[in-house]
Amino acid sequence: MASHGLFALTKSPEGRRDEGPSAEALRKHDEDERRRSFLRMVSHELRTPLNSIIGFSEIISCELYGPINEPRYRDHAAIVRESGLKLLRLVNQVMEIARLEAGTADLDIRPEPPRTAVDEAIAALQPDATARGVEIRVEAGADLPLVMADSRALRTVVGNLLQNAITFSPDGGVITVSLLPGPKSLCIRIRDEGDGIEPSELARLMRPFEQGEAPLTRRSEGAGLGLPITRLLCRAMKGALRLESTPGHGFTAAVRLPLAATDALTTAHHAA
Repeated sequence: MASHGLFALTKSPEGRRDEGPSAEALRKHDEDERRRSFLRMVSHELRTPLNSIIGFSEIISCELYGPINEPRYRDHAAIVRESGLKLLRLVNQVMEIARLEAGTADLDIRPEPPRTAVDEAIAALQPDATARGVEIRVEAGADLPLVMADSRALRTVVGNLLQNAITFSPDGGVITVSLLPGPKSLCIRIRDEGDGIEPSELARLMRPFEQGEAPLTRRSEGAGLGLPITRLLCRAMKGALRLESTPGHGFTAAVRLPLAATDALTTAHHAA
């Protein structure tokens, strides 16, 4: 009797009978597709009204269509806009966590210059650092190797860790960003001079939505998603994130990413 459908047995060119996709593989594929569809739907349904709230509140606060006689309306509209932006950032982080944990994040892993990601993150966050009198120093060699990473993810990782360092640095403190190449990987280490925390608290900071007695979480306005997202992005790029701290001796975050292969390095340098 002939067999039809996805589980049909076919003959390979060598005459062997090969089985089609297993039931488990098909089930996982269907689950991944449903998860992607759900995330796309939720993302759209949440972002669409938030974009309207943010956009129209900005129009009102800027008095784009004419002056508002009562200034309190303008002030309230500005508060609505800022609240909408905070909520949109939270939605984006939650969706990022969901995609990364589900393994459905679409990352384009290719050779990337780590110094470029560091310089761009510093430029974006320099106003925050300047407002606190925090100095950011970079320690790096002149000819750093490329790392295998997704461009957006690499910038998110460095930006999250640098923002964290600025937030918990003392006024007038120094943040040191070191880029340390090794034989197979490169380490991006960011160290601040903040109060630090107990080593026993470090694992807890890697969990989403973790808020507790640790100073690192208690002083933050966010939902505790920056470090978990950073950890998951590092893992998705075949790298790792390690945290080190002791009370009174600052906080150190070290990201380790694999180096690009020699042929990829040669191609990238010629293209530049």
